[in-house]
Amino acid sequence: MVSFGVQCYPCSMSYDLAVFEPSAPPPNHAGFLAWYEEQTKWQEGHGYNDPNVTTPALHSWFLEMIKTFPALNGPFASEANIDNLKTTDYSIGKTMIYATFAWSEMENARPAMFALAKKHRVGFFDVSANDGEVWLPHKDDYVRVFGTGDSSKALGEMRVYSITLPKPVK
Repeated sequence: MVSFGVQCYPCSMSYDLAVFEPSAPPPNHAGFLAWYEEQTKWQEGHGYNDPNVTTPALHSWFLEMIKTFPALNGPFASEANIDNLKTTDYSIGKTMIYATFAWSEMENARPAMFALAKKHRVGFFDVSANDGEVWLPHKDDYVRVFGTGDSSKALGEMRVYSITLPKPVK
């Protein structure tokens, strides 16, 4: 398994968030991160622009989310939105949707995506946050299960990441 080191720099080209089926990842932090790494290999054997491949809750979340942040690709994309800064690149998996926003939309995207995740009872992962906040529905509430909460407190601060890849083995 390849291990990635995550470091924060103010140089990333996108602001990334994810929603997921709450029952999909393991319930511990290390298990969650391993599950997430596996999901982002994009090897499920389908295209990643079709919301019909995902769960009903994620599908509903997506259809509501694209009303404010239109899809860049796939069946719901429109050439009319190509220059719209709210246009978002969604990668839709069976149990996770990864959303890539323009940095200029950070202060709008996170609260919108978080509110809809809570409404549709799906998990929320702040991929671009320093602390990697993960939230899950729990009974009648929505609770942070991983991360310190710094990304919620400091939404206006620039948080970016870059991935340090391992050196190739010769």
